[in-house]
Amino acid sequence: MTVAGSVSPVRGVSDGARRRPAPPLRALVSGYEGYRLTGFEPGLHLGLPSPSLTVVVSLDAPLEIAEQAAAEQAPGFYDTLASGIATAPVTIRHDGNQHGIQLALSPLGARALLGVPASALGAWVVGLDDLLGADATELVERLSLESVWEERFRILDEVLGRRIADAEIDPHLVQAWTLLAGDGAVRVSAVARDIGWSRRHLVNRFVAEYGVTPKDVARLSRFHRSHRMLKRAHCATLAEVSARCGYYDQAHMARDWRDLAGVAPSRWRENEPFSFVQDSDHDDGAE
Repeated sequence: MTVAGSVSPVRGVSDGARRRPAPPLRALVSGYEGYRLTGFEPGLHLGLPSPSLTVVVSLDAPLEIAEQAAAEQAPGFYDTLASGIATAPVTIRHDGNQHGIQLALSPLGARALLGVPASALGAWVVGLDDLLGADATELVERLSLESVWEERFRILDEVLGRRIADAEIDPHLVQAWTLLAGDGAVRVSAVARDIGWSRRHLVNRFVAEYGVTPKDVARLSRFHRSHRMLKRAHCATLAEVSARCGYYDQAHMARDWRDLAGVAPSRWRENEPFSFVQDSDHDDGAE
C-alpha cells in the first residue's frame, strides 16, 4: 500500500525525509519514509497496492481509512497500522494534513519483525499493537516526542532492531518471488519448472506464505514500478512508462491500473497533489 493523492485544487506544503534502516534491518525493511503534509484541501486519497507489506505510525491525528482493500473489513481509525499485500487500494479520508512515518516490509520482515507470515494479514489492516504489543506503544510515544527526522529513524532502528527474530522462508518460495518480482516478464509455469515444483504446488505454497498468487506478485511488481516512475519521471510519456515497466503497450498498463488502483494512470498522474511522500523508492542513496 503506497499512499497517493487525489484531486485537490489547493496546493499545500509537503516535506519529510527518507532513509534506509540500519544494516541488520535492510533485508526486512526497504526504508523509512517520514512525511508531513499541511494546507491541502480536505478530501480522499488512495493507498495504492504494492508488493510490500505496509507499516504506518501516525504522529498527529489517527489515519482514517474510509474504504478497505478487503471488502469485508469495516472502515476504521488507526494511530498505527500494519497491512499485508493486497491487490486493491484503500481509500483514506484526510483533513488536508498528515504527519507520520511509513515503512515497507518484505515478506521476511513480516516473519522476523511482526512475528507472522504475510499471509496472516492478507489484504487486511490491523493496529500495530495487535502484532507488537508494548513496542507499538513505545514507538508512538517516543516518535511523537521527537521532532527531528533522523532521531525518529534512530528510534525505529533501535525498537525494530531488538525485535529481529530468527525467521526463514522456504528457499524455493524465495526464488519464485525473486523471479516473479523481477524486471523481466516470466510465466508462472516457467517459475514452477525452474524450482522443480508443479504449478499447482507452487501456487498453493505461494499463497500460504505470501497471501497472494504468483501472478498477483508479477502484476503488483510491474504496477509498482510504473507507479514509481509516474510519480518521479514527470517528463516521461505514458507510452515510455509502459514500455520500460514491461507492459505490452499503454492500453495494457491502463487496464492494470484500473484493476489494481481503480483509476487510469493518466488521471492519477493529473490529480496527484502530494509531491514528496511515499513513493517507496529508496534507490536515492540515502543512508
